[in-house]
Amino acid sequence: MHWRAAILTASDRGSRGEREDTSAQVIRELVEEEINGEIIEYRIVPDEVDEIASALIEMADVIKVDLIITCGGTGLGPRDITPEATQLVIDRLVPGLAEVMRATSIHKTRRAMLSRAICGTRGKTLIINLPGSPKGVSENLAAIIDMLPHALAILTGKESEHSM
Repeated sequence: MHWRAAILTASDRGSRGEREDTSAQVIRELVEEEINGEIIEYRIVPDEVDEIASALIEMADVIKVDLIITCGGTGLGPRDITPEATQLVIDRLVPGLAEVMRATSIHKTRRAMLSRAICGTRGKTLIINLPGSPKGVSENLAAIIDMLPHALAILTGKESEHSM
């Protein structure tokens, strides 16, 4: 199956053009190569709850992507508010994805336990929070990417929960 995906980077510096968004390229490559996804929307917004939430809503409800992957804003810094913005717009949590990302990453860095990333659904869209670093993006997404086609197929109604 083919999946319509979006990338949303939350970064004050990135939104001002002061930092190249190399993490988004890692996401793009993994989504295209591993799950037959096409990135049809990509944005960088500042670390502001309203801007992140608005972008997520538009991507899910208007553009109607199957998958939104965010990067950045999942740590303990005062401007790290991506999970809070995500929580405002999702209908349901999918805690197992975030749990697996943290459990896998902890074997590479003890700092993984400080990640506040969440995953959830809005309508028929799956939203996944990833950290901001390219290494963190790669490790976390690799930990769950094999389950994404099945999760998306169930969420979008293309397959039943008990097939496979």
